[in-house]
Amino acid sequence: MLQINDLTFDAWGRRFFEKATVSLPPGAKVGLIGRNGVGKSTLFKLILGHLVAAGDEISLPRNARIGSVDQEHPATPVSLLDTVLEADEERHGLLTRLETADPEEMGEIWGRLIEIDSDSAPSRASEILAGLGFSQDDLQRPMSEFSGGWRMRVALAAALFAEPDMLLLDEPTNYLDLEGALWLEARLKKYPHTALIVSHDRELLNNSCTHMLHLAGGKLELYTGGYDDFEKRRAEKARLQLSAKAKQDAERAHLQAFVDRFKAKASKAAQAQSRMKRLAKMEPVATTIEERVAPFTLPSPPKPLAPPLIRLEKADVGYEAGRAILKNLNLRMDLDDRIGLLGVNGAGKSTFAKMIAGALDIQKGELHRDKKMKVGWFHQHQIEAMDPNDTPLEIVRRAMPEASESSRRSRLAQWGLNFDKQDTTVGNLSGGERARLLLNLVAMDAPHVLILDEPTNHLDIDSRRALLDALNDYEGAVLLITHDRSLMELVADRLWLAADGKVVPFDGDMDDYAKFVLERAKQAVKPTQVAREPAKAPASAPAPKKVAVEPLRRKVEAAEQVMNRKTRDLAELEAQLADPQLYVKTPAKVPELEKRRDNAKAKLDEAEAAWMELAEQLADAEG
Repeated sequence: MLQINDLTFDAWGRRFFEKATVSLPPGAKVGLIGRNGVGKSTLFKLILGHLVAAGDEISLPRNARIGSVDQEHPATPVSLLDTVLEADEERHGLLTRLETADPEEMGEIWGRLIEIDSDSAPSRASEILAGLGFSQDDLQRPMSEFSGGWRMRVALAAALFAEPDMLLLDEPTNYLDLEGALWLEARLKKYPHTALIVSHDRELLNNSCTHMLHLAGGKLELYTGGYDDFEKRRAEKARLQLSAKAKQDAERAHLQAFVDRFKAKASKAAQAQSRMKRLAKMEPVATTIEERVAPFTLPSPPKPLAPPLIRLEKADVGYEAGRAILKNLNLRMDLDDRIGLLGVNGAGKSTFAKMIAGALDIQKGELHRDKKMKVGWFHQHQIEAMDPNDTPLEIVRRAMPEASESSRRSRLAQWGLNFDKQDTTVGNLSGGERARLLLNLVAMDAPHVLILDEPTNHLDIDSRRALLDALNDYEGAVLLITHDRSLMELVADRLWLAADGKVVPFDGDMDDYAKFVLERAKQAVKPTQVAREPAKAPASAPAPKKVAVEPLRRKVEAAEQVMNRKTRDLAELEAQLADPQLYVKTPAKVPELEKRRDNAKAKLDEAEAAWMELAEQLADAEG
């Protein structure tokens, strides 16, 4: 599907690709993986044509449609459902033409609309939107009523609905909750065309992708299987490389020893020269060099507190008096608890986190908490609120006013921000570097409770593993909100679900929750709930009965035209196969013509069935 041949690309004073070559098979779901900053987004821009390489190194089949989610949809007055439907440009264009088409042109338009199953489009679009967290009431609301994060989901829905031949997704789960990520994981498995996905979500890469495309050192290497398969093969490759290097080093040492010993002796000069030539021609074995990932520093509280840390009894919490977001909370948290908080966006997870952090008081009931309890709270808004002109060193100076300058710089280096990054402005740090800085800052005072709200959004897979290791060593309580299913499974030992104005324990594991989410998404869109999108009636509408019958009659006529066209195609193929000269002059063509004849017959059967069904509907409408 996608061909990249000897791609070399330089930009912004650095080389991103060095004679990179790869071929993606049609229909493959490919996870594009690599460390932050290696050039994954740059490759997307090259494929889309936003950046241009020196020659024709990147190629796709002619007329192949490419789709991506570059930015959020604009805040227009168009409804959410219509915005997604318009992403199918062919269908939208046909319906627009239908409004002003001449009668003789209508049959052709209706025929094409039937072929692309236009009537089911609103139902398909609604199913995608429901899976991404939109309610049925949202579908007719204008885009201008949604926030940027929700409009980004609409852009993702539009890309999935349009089903381009090549779908490019760059960190699609970053603006989804866990429920949306689980749904997307299942959806990508069934995507009918090729998809290239940049993601650090291990579960999505394992469960949705058929291949991994690894970008490192300017090279692209394709592996079959999910991320776990890639890691095993990568580790085995590294082991074999080290083994080959050890053998080569031993051979080099042996040859060099012979040369050093005998190069001065006339009787052995020829053999010494021969070994020197072998040494010169010996290509060094390339070994995989793994970059060091700085660990996270999450110090445990020095002294445990008496349980429970927090106890809620019939508590209500909200922002306005008399309007509780969460009601009748009866929960407790102890120092050794690792709690994963589940629930769709808007269910109250952030409200609950604010209450646990002490940033929001309860309205009713009782909240018991140890007065000595310290809380470390990380959430995405902290990253967005950082002053772009600030520097990591200035931030740490404010956090450590009594420390020496060398201690501050040493602390930043421990967090993975080396000397050259410490005086860099926040605006020039990557998202992963900012997330690292804040995660380490909130845990710096050894809190008894860590509240982590989407901590991995900007972290690559190796940094996520480092965070997991740090959390496993941390001896305080953890409240985790994340769309990263792998992190949730490996950290949380209890699950709570925010839904219907409550937070209650969830009876099951993440597999049970995944089934629960997907079943709920299916139930959210039923055929009776989604209205078919009718063709718009002409200005001079006929009597009520004709308004119902005329569009159906046109569909029958269009279906008949399709059936006649398929009949002609089949007749032409059968005529060719009936010619005796075919078997004498070009017998090699016979199998191909027979295959085409069988396909044409199958299409004719489908067209006849569609015509019969529409004819029966018309008869019922007229009767």
